[in-house]
Amino acid sequence: MKQIPRFLDFNLPPGQSAFLWGARKVGKTTFLKAQFPQSLRFDFLQTELHMEILARPHVLREQLIADRDEIGDRPVILDEVQKVPALLDEVHWLIENHKIGFVLCGSSARKLKHGQANLLGGRAWSFEMLPFVSAEVDDLDLLRALNHGLIPSHYLADDARRFLRSYLNDYLKQEILDEGLTRNVPAFSRFLEAVGYSHGELINFANIARDSGVDARTVREYYQILVDTLFGRFVEPYSKRSNRQVITRAPKFYLFDVGVTGAILDRRINEPRGEQFGRAFEHFILMELAAHAAYTELHYKIRFWRTKSGREVDFILGDGEVAIEVKGSNRVDRTDLRGLEAFSEGHKPRRQLLVCTEKRERLTENGIRIKPWRRFLEELWSGEIIE
Repeated sequence: MKQIPRFLDFNLPPGQSAFLWGARKVGKTTFLKAQFPQSLRFDFLQTELHMEILARPHVLREQLIADRDEIGDRPVILDEVQKVPALLDEVHWLIENHKIGFVLCGSSARKLKHGQANLLGGRAWSFEMLPFVSAEVDDLDLLRALNHGLIPSHYLADDARRFLRSYLNDYLKQEILDEGLTRNVPAFSRFLEAVGYSHGELINFANIARDSGVDARTVREYYQILVDTLFGRFVEPYSKRSNRQVITRAPKFYLFDVGVTGAILDRRINEPRGEQFGRAFEHFILMELAAHAAYTELHYKIRFWRTKSGREVDFILGDGEVAIEVKGSNRVDRTDLRGLEAFSEGHKPRRQLLVCTEKRERLTENGIRIKPWRRFLEELWSGEIIE
């Protein structure tokens, strides 16, 4: 399968350790093999290795001390490290006493955080890898991205539907059942379906609970599982005071990949228009923003804004500097600008952008730039949208 260079800057000084997090199949292992081809690598998806180190974590320490000269300045790769939380004490000791660097790779920090595992006390940098972004894919095919998603093997596949169904089944088995994150997998499956149908909307925990057959407290815990396993993220409301009352403090929730969301909904988008296209297009733009914030290490906040009267802006970046509305339309009219106009009255952003499928950029009389999506993404990744 074609290998595509990734945007993530992962240059480590000799002896420096790092965590690399990311959902399953986003390309972490492939990336690390290319980045550190000569490094020793231990993959805890291998059952025999997993069971041995789980029972006797000191064995890895003894092996690495014996191989210290062979290791040199190269980091040791520990893949799926969340499966052996006790190993992190040994890693800590090796960093302190033998100056060995590690790359600790995994799809979930949940067991480490909730099990009070040793997270190395700031000795390891932290990175996240996400699905493909437009800056990595030449001439990105928008409909393909929305239908296949941007998990590398899915986007590149001729037909991703079977891959996506398998991915969801593997997630439920490997992340949820095998890791014991919940005992009620049928309820979690119903919850995941409900998340798909309410995707990108204000979360009503009571409604989700009713659809899932569990109580609201359990639904909140299920959402946290999705966050901890890097399967999704909350987008909180922008709440800086202005002359307009914000309608709610409820967040929205988006899964980490537009194709996975489409698989849950059994969605197929055949043309760049309509409600389903618009929702998927908004999700796609959000994931570009999230990846940009992470990969550039700007880590700016991404929030949404909504008033009591229903005026809304999809994404507010940073502390209100940039306001972005996303419309899956090739013909933007005055009604599409109302949310941005309302936000601008009270908050005075430096940039007001409407991202759409029109072919040419326009500037309205009140300073709103209507941008074709390709141009917007080019400017985002070249540093022109937010510094």
